This record gives sequence, C-alpha cells and structure tokens, in this order.
Amino acid sequence: MRSQLSPSFTNLLLTALPPGEYLRLAPQLELVSLEKKQVLYLPNEPITHVYFPENAVIPIVARLHDGRTVETGIVGHEGIVGLLALFGTSSHPYLYFALTGGIAYRMQAEVLTAEFKRGGILQDLLLRYTQTRLSQFSLISACNYFHPLIKRICRWLLMVYDRIGADELFLTQETIAQVLRVRRTGVTEAVGTLQQRKLITYHYGRIRLLDRGGLERAACECYRTLSDVLTSLR
Repeated sequence: MRSQLSPSFTNLLLTALPPGEYLRLAPQLELVSLEKKQVLYLPNEPITHVYFPENAVIPIVARLHDGRTVETGIVGHEGIVGLLALFGTSSHPYLYFALTGGIAYRMQAEVLTAEFKRGGILQDLLLRYTQTRLSQFSLISACNYFHPLIKRICRWLLMVYDRIGADELFLTQETIAQVLRVRRTGVTEAVGTLQQRKLITYHYGRIRLLDRGGLERAACECYRTLSDVLTSLR
C-alpha cells in the first residue's frame, strides 16, 4: 500500500511504509544519481550504505577467488541493495554496480539496521524481500546451469526492461557478456537471432524491445517464475 506521505517513490519497499515508519526514515534518505557502471560495493568491502533503487538497475555478480564471475541476481525498484548489512555480514563475494544508471535513495546501513530491530512493517517487508532474493538466487543459479544462452539472454533482458520501465536499453554486447559471464560471440549470435525474429533491434549499444510477448515466449520458464516471485511483493 502506497504511503500518502511518499507519493513520489517508485521503490516498492519505500512506498509500502506506513506514515510513522516513513517519518522516522525520511530525513535519513538521500536521493543520489548513479552513473552507468558505477560500482556500489566491491567484493569483501564493508557495506556502509544501502540503496533503494528508483529506476536504477543493479546486477549482483559473485566473484570467485580465481577471478571468475557469475550472475546471481538483479535489483531494481522492487528492492534494496546492501541487504547483507542487516545480518552483520562483514565479508561478501559480490560485486554490485549500476547497469544503466539512474536514481536511488541512499541511507546509512546502521540507520536501517536500527529501524529493522524495532520490528514493525519495515522488518516484515525486508524479511519478505530476503526470501524473494533467496528464491531469485536459486532460480538464476539453476537457469545459468541448465538453459541455453539465448533463453537466458531473453530472460535477463526482460528482467532489465521490467526494472527500468521502458522498452529501450543502452547496453553493449560486451556488457551483457560480462554480466552473464559468457563469450561475447555467443551474445552476438543470440542478439542476431532475436533481431531476425523481430523481437528486438540492436544498434550501437541501443537495444529496443519490439515484441514483448515474443521475447517472453523465447525466454526460459525462469522469467515467468521470477516475475511471479516479484509480484508477491506488491
């Protein structure tokens, strides 16, 4: 339920706050502009601030000791970045960065932790969102292992489109390959196939969605499952 005191929020967690909890947190929320590819946290870096994205999209990439990376999740206006700070995590293997740029509300992690410990609606929201993130992590891990690259790319593009609220992305094939940890040639082939099927167009890092229904049918079943999980937060 959208708070009457916060009509401008897009972030679903912030819009669901009741007036009392919103009033306590509002002075601590700082609106920030995130540049494209801006790093929010490096692996093993302390989480001092949390972010509530409005239209920014934040991939979560796990980095292994040998330098390899793998996609584990993605956060947009439905959630929060820096959730691990609530659980006293001092070390994490994840890289968080702004995929497309955009705006978000930032807050000191210790402020959010103190509010979480009060109980109330915010605690319930964050616990529900934690469950959602765990489900997302499990599904994406399975998707990365079992499904063909082109289906994974369709699923991933749809997840990004959903979070920016538009049908046009400015992403290079190289960036997609880096996030999904796949070969650039594989991305090029997949994008070419999707263009031939008139589902998207790609030109110099500009990816325009032409046929959402067609792209959904081309994606693996993980997209619908992940969408259903996010719908449960509304």
